[in-house]
Amino acid sequence: MEWNHTEPPIGVRIVDYLISQEKVTERTDHSKVETESLLSFVDDILSGAKSPCVMLGDIPGLLTSSISMIIRCLEPDTTYMFRLWAVDNTGRRSGSSEITIKTPCPAVDDVKAQEISDKIYNLFNGYTSGKEQQTAYNTLMDLGSPTLHRVLYHYNQRYESFGEFTWRCEDELGPRKAGLILSQLDDLSGWCRGLLQEPKIGLRRASLKYLACRYTDTKAFGLNWVDLGQDVRKACDEQLLPVLYNDYGEPKDL
Repeated sequence: MEWNHTEPPIGVRIVDYLISQEKVTERTDHSKVETESLLSFVDDILSGAKSPCVMLGDIPGLLTSSISMIIRCLEPDTTYMFRLWAVDNTGRRSGSSEITIKTPCPAVDDVKAQEISDKIYNLFNGYTSGKEQQTAYNTLMDLGSPTLHRVLYHYNQRYESFGEFTWRCEDELGPRKAGLILSQLDDLSGWCRGLLQEPKIGLRRASLKYLACRYTDTKAFGLNWVDLGQDVRKACDEQLLPVLYNDYGEPKDL
């Protein structure tokens, strides 16, 4: 989350920003939301990070007027609304700025999914003992919806001539256990289910820079943002946060 810090050369001064994070519970009506948190940028983030799910990205300095935060702990495949207010030295709030975003689909390791589809085929192939049935059941129940979608995809690509995945699960494990496994497929949105039908899905790693610090002297009602930025950069260590994400479909040449 990023915004530009600006204030008039004379008159009131901005002394804080308030950030609201809300999870949208009605996808067709963004007015119905579940409020999760309201944070003060100065009191909660600069002064010791009240929330471990919010990390400082950047603050104003001599060369930039941008403020940014990295917000973690969001559920995948979920819609969130964020609101931002500036607070001046008289305690008044500005009008809110809002943005609604949808988080990406859960990351899936497609190589692992292919290996599991081979394992399930070997367990189902030929006579299946009670032990092998339980192993297959436990394996499939532990996958979660995204990986299960890819196991189903690879199984049918390679072994459908020996029986489609859904049918083999019901035949080998029985309707009740197969139903418990296959019900996980509905845990994702149609958008994510569609992406998981791509022939190739790559797993990538990116790194986001953030400031690891515990800054307490915020000088709340006389805050000089440029000086604060210099002080924070001296007191904080720049670190990298690894983030996994998927590429869907064939790689594209740049």
